[in-house]
Amino acid sequence: MAAMDAEFLSNGTVWLSPPTVDDIDTITACCQEPSIGRWTTMPVPYHRADAEKFLYDIVAPGWAGGSPTWALRRAADGPVIGMIGLGTISGRRDPGAAEIGFWLSAAARGQGLMTQGVDMVCEVAFAPAGLSLERVEWRAMIGNQASAAVARRAFFRFEGLLRGGVVQRGVRRNCWIAGRLPTDPRTPDPDWPAGV
Repeated sequence: MAAMDAEFLSNGTVWLSPPTVDDIDTITACCQEPSIGRWTTMPVPYHRADAEKFLYDIVAPGWAGGSPTWALRRAADGPVIGMIGLGTISGRRDPGAAEIGFWLSAAARGQGLMTQGVDMVCEVAFAPAGLSLERVEWRAMIGNQASAAVARRAFFRFEGLLRGGVVQRGVRRNCWIAGRLPTDPRTPDPDWPAGV
């Protein structure tokens, strides 16, 4: 992926901006939510030092290297309620594709905020003036229904199951996989399996 400058995105309901050092305490507090640790690869327990490492070792170099991370907010100057990032797909060197990852605080769930954020990030990912990607890939450990619901509503096409497709804190786990291409229709995919 090509490098890009920090992007501030909004649709008037959701605001996306690069997380800053001012967000460290809020990120740390959000990541105490057990379901975030259950379904992500982040450290458990999650400490303030983990949020600092995230900002300095992942966010800052990510923006410089074409792997941006946005904090999701309800207002331009509001606190962080979630995070969305685009990164290199595990095990592949593919400059035309990225893997999307996201989490949302428990209090903000069920309102469609993450779906809107993921859709905005995908639009920037595909835009010639953005990252000019050809594919955005989503993976989630089997059973993560909330993440699957976001991906389904954000126009990802379900592609199947990867045995041992994700490593969580040293343990290889099965995961679902879906993809979104810039040519895909902006309608929900009817081919997601029941229960996913």
